[in-house]
Amino acid sequence: MMQKTTEQNSKYNSLEKMSILELISNINNEDKTVPNAIELILPKIEQAIKKITNCLKNGGRLFYIGAGTSGRLGIVDASECPPTFGVADNVVIGLIAGGDKAIRNAVEFAEDDINGAWKDLKKFNINNKDFVIGIAASGTTPYVVGALKKCQTENIATACIVCNLESPIAAVSDFPMECIVGPEFVTGSSRMKAGTAQKLILNMISTSVMIQLGHVKGNKMVDMQLSNHKLVARGVKMIIDETGISEEKASLLLKKFGSVRKAVDSL
Repeated sequence: MMQKTTEQNSKYNSLEKMSILELISNINNEDKTVPNAIELILPKIEQAIKKITNCLKNGGRLFYIGAGTSGRLGIVDASECPPTFGVADNVVIGLIAGGDKAIRNAVEFAEDDINGAWKDLKKFNINNKDFVIGIAASGTTPYVVGALKKCQTENIATACIVCNLESPIAAVSDFPMECIVGPEFVTGSSRMKAGTAQKLILNMISTSVMIQLGHVKGNKMVDMQLSNHKLVARGVKMIIDETGISEEKASLLLKKFGSVRKAVDSL
């Protein structure tokens, strides 16, 4: 039987007797260990990013699948790709057990449906150009296991972000990313360190892939969507920094072309 470090007893006890400062100091100390755990698997993350980039360059899509906190983290990362990098809404897609309702409210036993994620993926006409990442702290979520297993039989590339070693999900992943963060501050509360690790790894994946696809120039988000006044102002500054033109001209060009990249290219 696999050992679930995510379920092991916390090294802290009598939490209810701690002061607020003691609580947050101990939580902070535990959180500090997460980047070190990620550092140990950077080569694994790199391998996955290379494959994902290749899939997207060839017309494929990136899917995140998960349940509970893991599913919500995937949806957050996917939903931020269009405004940040200017890609279409169907390039990075997050799916959660129980559907959109589960984003805000837990849907009982949805994660136990071993066929659920594959059914959800089929709605998007999943194919072997695509790439699927299963996200699950435990590494055992049936919703994720079933889909990744089916993907492999359909020659669809798979990866996972899990926080236990030798899990069923890793066994059906071409690129397993096993980030072992150890027991949680509150025993079994994997929304804490495990969730933080998943979020950081997702940041690495989507940001690195989008840079590889050319959606960042220098260190600027040149393809970002201009969806509010703050981003418009940032876009104007980017054009000024890149070209040295006046603020007035930069503003006019951005308004005309609706894109930092197109405005700069016009010059």
